[in-house]
Amino acid sequence: MKDQPSGNQRVILVTGPSGAGRSTAINALEDLGYEAIDNIPLHLIPRLLEAESVPRPLALGVDIRNRDFSVGALLDLQREMTAHPGIAAQLLYLDCAPAVLARRFSETRRRHPMAPDDSYSEGIAMELELLEEARTAADILLDTSELSPHDLRAQIEGWFGDATGQQLAVSLHSFSYKRGLPLGVDMVFDCRFLDNPHWEPSLRGLTGLDAPVAEYVAADARFAPFVEKLTDLALFVLPACVAEGKAHLSFGLGCTGGQHRSVAVAETLARALADHGWQVSIRHRELERRGLAARERGGTGEGAQA
Repeated sequence: MKDQPSGNQRVILVTGPSGAGRSTAINALEDLGYEAIDNIPLHLIPRLLEAESVPRPLALGVDIRNRDFSVGALLDLQREMTAHPGIAAQLLYLDCAPAVLARRFSETRRRHPMAPDDSYSEGIAMELELLEEARTAADILLDTSELSPHDLRAQIEGWFGDATGQQLAVSLHSFSYKRGLPLGVDMVFDCRFLDNPHWEPSLRGLTGLDAPVAEYVAADARFAPFVEKLTDLALFVLPACVAEGKAHLSFGLGCTGGQHRSVAVAETLARALADHGWQVSIRHRELERRGLAARERGGTGEGAQA
């Protein structure tokens, strides 16, 4: 990809399992002023971006229907575009619960592209396993399980309604230092100096999404000043990123196990930034790996050291 002559070319890569609403999302982006191309072969995307100028932001649907599709190739393309100074790229992953996908295929009586001769349930399971790494690497993850097509369009408008690319999406990633830094984070902050709920037996199996853990972490006298300084830094940096034409900025919050302290800090920081009008998404990497991120607050779980 050669350098763009001026400004940043905004590109949204849209992917996710079949039946999760990718076509609805692509159509919604097109209505917002994006040049939308669905089911585009991955090898054609770099050639598309080599054009002297693309007057509109791009929304590119990529999925398993492409004969050259692979998650490795998609993530390589994501990294290449993220590193390119003339491109503001984001990977949008439309997620959906397996039971909901099964219901949608049953209602439409469509064959699953990964299992045309078998049950759609087998195809769904294979596709979700294949796409797991792309889900983890996504800049923005939208769970469509409880969304109607109208609701999904509203979500897309909220995230991408400014087709000029001047609306900046902010993402916060909690993670475990044991498993390394999340892919593509712009700034990383260490939360390991805060009091650790892991050493309280009644809190060890809970997460930072649970009120007792959040209250325990917040009781550390260093917590409030830390979050305040993070908020001040973000509010200082974000307008400058908008002026530069960036479409996305991500912050990493890490602790030992990615279960307690980093989760609590990420949730608190997200609320603070949302209160200032920023569009914020949260990813709890270690909780997602263990199926805990989507459960309701106040539940219980088993955990490793946080």
